[in-house]
Amino acid sequence: KNSQNKIRMKVGHWKGLLLTFQSLFTQRYLNLTWGLCKNLVNRSRFRQQYIFMIEKAIPRVGASMPEGRRPDWFRVPAPGGSHTKYDELKSTVKDLGLHTVCEEAMCPNIGECWNGGTGTIMLLGDTCTRGCRFCAVKTSSTPAPADPFEPFKTAEALSKWNISYVVLTSVDRDDMEDGGAQHFATTVELIKKSRPDMLVECLVSDFAGNFRSVNILANSGLDVYAHNIETVQRLQRYVRDNRATYEQSLAVLKHAKECSSNNGRRLLTKSSIMLGLGETDEEVLQAMRDLRQADVDVVTFGQYLRPSDHHLSVVEYVTPAKFVWFKEQGEQMGFKYVASGPLVRSSYKAGEFFMEHMIRNNAAN
Repeated sequence: KNSQNKIRMKVGHWKGLLLTFQSLFTQRYLNLTWGLCKNLVNRSRFRQQYIFMIEKAIPRVGASMPEGRRPDWFRVPAPGGSHTKYDELKSTVKDLGLHTVCEEAMCPNIGECWNGGTGTIMLLGDTCTRGCRFCAVKTSSTPAPADPFEPFKTAEALSKWNISYVVLTSVDRDDMEDGGAQHFATTVELIKKSRPDMLVECLVSDFAGNFRSVNILANSGLDVYAHNIETVQRLQRYVRDNRATYEQSLAVLKHAKECSSNNGRRLLTKSSIMLGLGETDEEVLQAMRDLRQADVDVVTFGQYLRPSDHHLSVVEYVTPAKFVWFKEQGEQMGFKYVASGPLVRSSYKAGEFFMEHMIRNNAAN
């Protein structure tokens, strides 16, 4: 009997230990399981946040736009009206069969610029050989041949316009051997012949990195050589056509300044950056440093606005205060002029800015 009791006691002891161990193990298992679940949930939330951050930093076609209404600072007065420069320019452009980037790209500042004395004409037709995902200009790999009489028509139109500054820009023409450089140069020469007092800015492509084309244009007699890097280095492949690169654009701007200096001319160079595509402040500042390294004189900043649902969505509406901050940073870096604001575009009131700079420069000397 004593042996049986001892056996029962041992069995009970081991059973108790087993139950205790089972209880502890179960609780530990439950704790581990719950911990893993919480960890997975947290990681899932972090992953969602991380993906959101990535999506916010990279512009995409069809992505959601910023919540709420477009800010009030994008409202501009309607262009036109009888007996205005806008009405005069629009009529002449139509009569001579010319194109303007203001109209083709649906620029919101067309009335303000044209009435303010700055005209912008788009050479080489209205069809681009590249497909940048921010631009509203139509595209084709085989556009119609350039009009050989366009330089003469342009000079004729400008001789009639009561403006002091013209911006000549164009679509990309990769189908032309020189990218259209000689076409530009001829236009500049004819304008200067008919209107020696007119200041001419050429906002051009990268000519596929062809320095010979850059030489032709830089030494044609123009006053400002402009080429846009468009966005910060990280976002280039999301925003621009694959044939355009950050490094190539900087090289073109640098070469334009160097080849004009070699011929005894002090050519101003200019570039533009769109904001609101997911760039960071530091990335913008680095792009500005890179432009200064390429000896670029003027930089402009403007808010990217989606021209249609088929183009990149806006990631962020940058505040006017932030544009002011970038302007201050640019001036500290040594740019001769910085135009920065939500509705500023590459050629926005370019004549006014250029003349202001010239007046200040003359006063300083």
